Amino acid sequence: MSDLTGRPTATELVAAVAEFLEGEVRAATCGAVNFHALVAANALRIVERELLEQSSAQPRDALAALGFADEGDLAASIRRGECDGREEELITCLRTLVGHRLAISHPGYATD
Repeated sequence: MSDLTGRPTATELVAAVAEFLEGEVRAATCGAVNFHALVAANALRIVERELLEQSSAQPRDALAALGFADEGDLAASIRRGECDGREEELITCLRTLVGHRLAISHPGYATD
């Protein structure tokens, strides 16, 4: 992606804004503005991790191993009872999907 768009990349831009909010804005503010700067910086850090993880093949591979193109297909199949008897495979896939999401939204959660 960075080869096509040049620098700074989207990830670098998001990181720079998060650093600005965490550093200069929080140091120069107090009260509600300071808190909102922290919330905004945390949201940007999640976006940053999501951009970095976009290329991860783990979720796609886990879904493909069960024969699904995406999570929507998997959910629909579960609702229709088509995954009955495949519980071990399903649990492995779901653990991969949840682990991937946690790595983005709350890094270190799996080791906390």
